[in-house]
Amino acid sequence: MSYALRPAQIAILNNRSQLPVVAGLAVRFAVIVTTWDLRRRTRRHLHDLPPHLFNDIGLDCHTAIAEASKPFWRA
Repeated sequence: MSYALRPAQIAILNNRSQLPVVAGLAVRFAVIVTTWDLRRRTRRHLHDLPPHLFNDIGLDCHTAIAEASKPFWRA
């Protein structure tokens, strides 16, 4: 079971401007860490995906390998 935030929830948290300074920094930090974790897990699954399934998700082999090899902090 994953407790990670969904992208829509991350966007809502990112747009909170009425928070105190420290709370705003904490929320921004949590959003960054959650985004990095989502990228890491997604790229790991892409790396483990059998090559014959790349067409099912709309990627060619070279694009999938390039995306899976990116570090989690790169968009």
